[in-house]
Amino acid sequence: MSKNNFTPLANGADPDDIGNNTSNNPTMHDILAARIGRRGFMLGSAGAAVFGSMGLTGCLGLGGSSGSSAAPAAAAPAETLLGFKPVAKSLADAFIVPEGYTASVIYAKGDPLFAGVAAFKNDGTDTGYDQRAGDHHDGMQYFGLNAAGKADQTGASRGLLAMNHEYIEQVTLFAAGPTALPRPAAEADIEIACHGVSVVEVAKGGNGRFATVQTSPFNRRVTAETTIELAGPARGSSLMVTKFSTDGTRTRGTLNNCGTGKTPWGTLLTGEENWSGYFKRGSDAAARSAKEITSLTRYGRAAGVNSRYGWETAGTDDRYVRWDITATGASAAADYRNEINGQGYMTEINPYDRNSVVKKRTSTGRFAHEGAAFSLLKTGKPLAIYMGDDSQFEYIYKYVSDAVWDPADAKPADPMATGDKYLDKGKLYVAKFNADGTGTWLELSMANPLIAGYSTYAFADQADILVNARLAADAAGATKMDRPEWSSTHPTTGDIYFTLTNNSGRVTSGSDASKVVDAANPRSYTDVKGGTSTQKGNVNGHILRLAEQGDANATTFKWDVYLFGSEAGAIASINLSGLTDINDFSSPDGLQFAESTGICWIQTDDGGYTDMTNDQMLAALPGRVGDGGKVSVANGSVLVDTYVGKKPTSDTLKRFLVGPKGCEVTGVAETPDGKVMFVNIQHPGEGTAVGDLGDPSKYVSQWPSNSGYGAGKRPRSATVMITKNDGGRIGT
Repeated sequence: MSKNNFTPLANGADPDDIGNNTSNNPTMHDILAARIGRRGFMLGSAGAAVFGSMGLTGCLGLGGSSGSSAAPAAAAPAETLLGFKPVAKSLADAFIVPEGYTASVIYAKGDPLFAGVAAFKNDGTDTGYDQRAGDHHDGMQYFGLNAAGKADQTGASRGLLAMNHEYIEQVTLFAAGPTALPRPAAEADIEIACHGVSVVEVAKGGNGRFATVQTSPFNRRVTAETTIELAGPARGSSLMVTKFSTDGTRTRGTLNNCGTGKTPWGTLLTGEENWSGYFKRGSDAAARSAKEITSLTRYGRAAGVNSRYGWETAGTDDRYVRWDITATGASAAADYRNEINGQGYMTEINPYDRNSVVKKRTSTGRFAHEGAAFSLLKTGKPLAIYMGDDSQFEYIYKYVSDAVWDPADAKPADPMATGDKYLDKGKLYVAKFNADGTGTWLELSMANPLIAGYSTYAFADQADILVNARLAADAAGATKMDRPEWSSTHPTTGDIYFTLTNNSGRVTSGSDASKVVDAANPRSYTDVKGGTSTQKGNVNGHILRLAEQGDANATTFKWDVYLFGSEAGAIASINLSGLTDINDFSSPDGLQFAESTGICWIQTDDGGYTDMTNDQMLAALPGRVGDGGKVSVANGSVLVDTYVGKKPTSDTLKRFLVGPKGCEVTGVAETPDGKVMFVNIQHPGEGTAVGDLGDPSKYVSQWPSNSGYGAGKRPRSATVMITKNDGGRIGT
């Protein structure tokens, strides 16, 4: 058996991304006059600071300057948004930023989070990851501090970075790679601790650059083993009862954390994404009700499915047994059959108090959560949170609070109590996209007759609906999307943007109408990668946006597609946004509007265009929904009408950075003054084989060690600080 118990699919995809949506919900095919036809086929650096092979010194080393600090100019020139020279596509094992910018790693996998923790050796022998940076840095938010160490959202010289550690690079985590099943407890403990969230203080030093503060009273690790409170309608539900929590009020761990959100009251929302695969389920159909089996199958846990890492094989201790959800006891209180129901929510953490209770907000529904974008604040109006479910043919959701916004809550005495106020009582909706550029929010509650009368699954109450949000969305008739990932709200227009990363299952025709191209997911084509391999479906993804027709609690919206991912040389029916070499991209994932400048930062997690460039981040200045028009997309002879935003120009969309080999560029945050940016690089060197661990020259990447950061040569996920040499705001 393979040492790595997680086996990717043949195309390298995470099985959780493929999805388990077998409902017959239409996309828009039933109302589009599509005809079967042939597919469309794809035709098949100067001005940058390279942070890769050049020397760095310690936490404050600078790419391209051998660790020296560049003195800022006496006065920054007049600003032009996106005034930087675009970075060229690159396959180099380097972190490349525009000319006039400097980048340096400040927090990498294994770095000590607390004083007294041994330095990271990076040779596969390190332990104690509950005291260190976890692996696979992902979504991230900045929380300001004033000079006295108090919460201050304007604090630009001292602050807290709260970041996700999504999963692990299992091969490089151990000296000779992971051990085969059964897993040793010592290895399972390391892997469990590598997941979760870091809260780490960063402060500006005398050289004007940030570094982590190991003595900070705020530093914290939340892992896959941390005790967490369940909050909202599902708290105390029979669906949450386990041997650990017989009253269904607690669970352990936050898992596979991907996108994030920052609440208006200054806490972190972290999204639990591909959590289902962490659990093993044996052949227990005889001990399960028909409802349970329907739920488990919908979330990818059919009988006889193994877990991703095999933690349940590490011993008889309860902390390992919990990963086996096979029904073995006389009741749910006697085993861990319901353990899986405690994962899959937006989880709230107060970064300003490392002893505060962490809460899972069950009101946000249970699915593969990505980011959490809040609606623009309006006094006396409810708040909305926009969320995507990142698997093929899954849905876009909105949560609307019952409570209306009170500006006094922006600086609460008890942030988690404020979270209770806004996040425990409200309504969950799912989106239906119509072919005419409009859409409807469908309420997920027993008040919806399609849910109350659903024949596939008999919902008992609101807790049942939230725990089984995917099934409720199936019942409501939501639109199946192309892997909805991060979301972000335009700071002035209030339009909400969603990245739809890609979908290899999207087709132009077939017996399953729910997988056929539609207005909101209008492309399916064939791409020849590297002249040898063929990729099909919505290979390069797109970015969709919507405008509410009213306040945050509106039930209708308008939508269009802001950008289509594509290589510059693709035919016009694929390169619908007219991208060029300075801004072409594939598989948009991370998405964040900067509070200071309003720039939209777009990050990629790509497999479709990696023969041409490593993953990247672009800067954009979008317009608003409706600034383009109706377009007929040709998928061969199959025509689909959709709504497309105004095409970008070299002044409104350009490449800002390119990451090292094998990485995903993910997570972006800025200081409130916009002068310091933090970006995460996840899994550089992905694909390095166990057999190559003894020969660093065979690693897919040696970053960030090849830039002079840290010990050893094994690649490490890391947080990078970016500054502008003239002291100006990032992106100008």
